[in-house]
Amino acid sequence: MILRDDITKIVKSQRDAIIYRNQGVIRHDIIKIQPHQNFAIILSGIRRCGKSTLLVQMMKKEENFYYLNFEDPRLIDFTIQDYEVLEEVFHQEYGFHDLYFFDEIQNLSGWEYYIRHLLDSEKKVIITGSNASLLSRELGTKLTGRNLRLELFPFSYQEYLEYTHKKDSDTSFNDYLFTGGFPEYIRVGLEEVLQNLLLDIIARDIIYRNNIKNPALITEIAVYLLGNIAREMTLSQLQKIFSAIGSVTTIASYISHLEDAYILFTLPRFSYSHKSRQINPKKVYAVDNGLICANTTGFSDDYGRLLENLVFIMLRKKHRELFYFREKHECDFIVKEKTKVTKAIQVCYEVTSRNKDREIRGLLEAMEMFDLKEGYILTGKQEDLLTVDGRTIILMPARSFTE
Repeated sequence: MILRDDITKIVKSQRDAIIYRNQGVIRHDIIKIQPHQNFAIILSGIRRCGKSTLLVQMMKKEENFYYLNFEDPRLIDFTIQDYEVLEEVFHQEYGFHDLYFFDEIQNLSGWEYYIRHLLDSEKKVIITGSNASLLSRELGTKLTGRNLRLELFPFSYQEYLEYTHKKDSDTSFNDYLFTGGFPEYIRVGLEEVLQNLLLDIIARDIIYRNNIKNPALITEIAVYLLGNIAREMTLSQLQKIFSAIGSVTTIASYISHLEDAYILFTLPRFSYSHKSRQINPKKVYAVDNGLICANTTGFSDDYGRLLENLVFIMLRKKHRELFYFREKHECDFIVKEKTKVTKAIQVCYEVTSRNKDREIRGLLEAMEMFDLKEGYILTGKQEDLLTVDGRTIILMPARSFTE
């Protein structure tokens, strides 16, 4: 429980802070967010990627709304029983309105009951959270069919250009390839920002919430996987590497926690069989290239894997059904929409006489299997158009690829 006077002070101070806060680069995803009656808008994503700033950008467009950020340490004793007092404070200070903004609401146990009450009262609600699984569990209990989800990632390349006031060029793109899109890191340029961020996320969103018995080990796994992006791995292989972990079940749960916190993503090998997809090796990708480079070694000149990771994020923003393809040869990404594979994409920073045949073979095999007339090889800066066996292969810079 928390005193009414304290709630009032917190609500007012947070609201006043919005007035003076710089809204920064307007996020491109803002056009996707429209408040709705009967549906809670859920904005999720990794910590420090700009969710709170996006809320500020939205609030600066509104005149009448309520706002509370549950990351505020003064709210540590706030419980779901306090929401009636919170409503009274809102009404007393700002009148009666229908639009609510809540930041990092997963910190409030039982939050879904409060949000359901607001929706049943025909209010419009927009909330943020940093843990995908935690949000999903509560959404599945009281808010099934009453929520619309949007994931926010660190800056895209275009947002990076706007933030840094740079012009599109090969040099700018290569800078972004290694820097990534976390605003604070771009601003100060200190790797410690992303090193501390990784530790903070693991501590707050994984260890604390899941009662991890060996916190040092899950950090080691995270760093290991960040250093092995775009490579196939199996749970049994990881269990052998981290032999202190007794079972592959524990390894699987650790990876699941890292995914829930948006640090990592796993990409399954394409198969029409769900069971095969679970058994086959998966590839691992990271949410941001800067997070990779700041927390691992060996990427100082690895343009190829960083470009592949970046393309994965570009595709992951738009598609939920992504796979890699491997039969006789390999294709980096397969996009499946509804029941049909619609795109085959290979990633190669620089196509040369030495790797050209390999890249084309993998892409062509995937195109033939899924009867695709067109396929892509995304590069650092190369452009070309090839016709092979009656099928078109488009070479284009990854930063130019749009769907």
